[in-house]
Amino acid sequence: MSTNYDILKQAVINAAFKTGIDEYEIYYSESSNISAETFQHEISGFSGQVGGSINFRCKINDKMGYASTQLMEESEMAALIERAVENAEMIESDDEVFIYSGSDKSDYKEVKRFPFTMPDAALIKNFVLESQELLYASDAMVVDGTECGAGGGEFTIHLYNSNGLDLENHAGNTYIYMAAVVDNGEEKEMGYESEYNCIDTLDKNTFAQKVIEKAKSRLGAKLVKSGKYNIVFDGKQMRSLLSVFASAFCAQNVQKGLSLLKGKIGEKIAADCVTIIDTPFYPENTMQTAFDGEGVATYEKNVVENGVLKTFLYNLSSAKKDGVKSTGNASRSGASIQTSPYTFYIQPDKYSHDELLESIGNGLYITELKGLHAGANSVTGDFSIESAGFMVENGKITYPVKSFTVADNFFDLIKNIDMIGNELRIGEPGFTQIASPDILIRDMSVAGE
Repeated sequence: MSTNYDILKQAVINAAFKTGIDEYEIYYSESSNISAETFQHEISGFSGQVGGSINFRCKINDKMGYASTQLMEESEMAALIERAVENAEMIESDDEVFIYSGSDKSDYKEVKRFPFTMPDAALIKNFVLESQELLYASDAMVVDGTECGAGGGEFTIHLYNSNGLDLENHAGNTYIYMAAVVDNGEEKEMGYESEYNCIDTLDKNTFAQKVIEKAKSRLGAKLVKSGKYNIVFDGKQMRSLLSVFASAFCAQNVQKGLSLLKGKIGEKIAADCVTIIDTPFYPENTMQTAFDGEGVATYEKNVVENGVLKTFLYNLSSAKKDGVKSTGNASRSGASIQTSPYTFYIQPDKYSHDELLESIGNGLYITELKGLHAGANSVTGDFSIESAGFMVENGKITYPVKSFTVADNFFDLIKNIDMIGNELRIGEPGFTQIASPDILIRDMSVAGE
């Protein structure tokens, strides 16, 4: 990815010197994205974007001024700094602010550099059109509404500050998905699957069959009687639940009273079998990073270990408030500093998918949670979500079920996890991704017919 970063950085340095600013930071990001989608037998959407931004922060009279721009021209840099100075004069917060001096060099771990080539337009278009035609040709039950998509993104980040910090990260990933709609004459159902970083190696025939069979397996779904059930949550659905409530582990939210975990460091908050890990170096994530949004060295940590809450996720400011070190989880939202996990996941255990189903005997296997963010409160932990999946009888999946509601509290749910699967269901690669294995909960309330 081409960049004029060095030219713009020098322009900022020169302008800061002329303005008399001693402590400042430059956060430069550049990205390139391409994607295509299908509808019926044609390309329904195609986009390609190249963009970037410079975020500038400066410390003036113990206040932090912020400004950002997407106008990547030398002449804009002086105006950028002027806006940051004006912003600092308007800040009323008394929070201590930091321009980081840098971690020890040995603390910055080497990230795995995955071989990555940004896919070109021809590859993307051919992939989605071929996949779409393959879905239609593979089964007479496949009808319109079926769609395919593919794309890729490439990202470069530079962080430089007046304390001598000068860091760079480059990463990228590709994705594909197929969504098949099947019609048996009485009802329609859809199956959806996605994969990452395999656009030029995927066995499209096998993948298409998997998607179609998933859609067909949902036909003829029945209603569920209300009651208490032993439930296995598919890892993808548990991953979705965890993504809603991951913010409760961020110190910024804890300090604002937006998390029920306040004051619980060192306490038991989950079942003994639950360990939740946050790592910027998950081996299969192509978006690894050795530094966070403030330049702090990143590292792997157990947020929950054998059910005990060990740490929150910190940036420099929230760490100072709690008298601890930053965990290297600062993230950027424009010029402001937030907190985010990296690869945040429930550690797998030893049980296979079949062993989990055998263990519940009779119960439910949940493979779909609908309207999750609308039905969940990330502060209280409460959720009530329409669900779908399969009935399990004598340890075996028997028939599909639909239109039932599971309601619980996330913080109670993780205390009641009885067994954990051995296969991690990974989400989309990214600087933040959430993952989980299948989990088993016993005697969970379900509202059905």
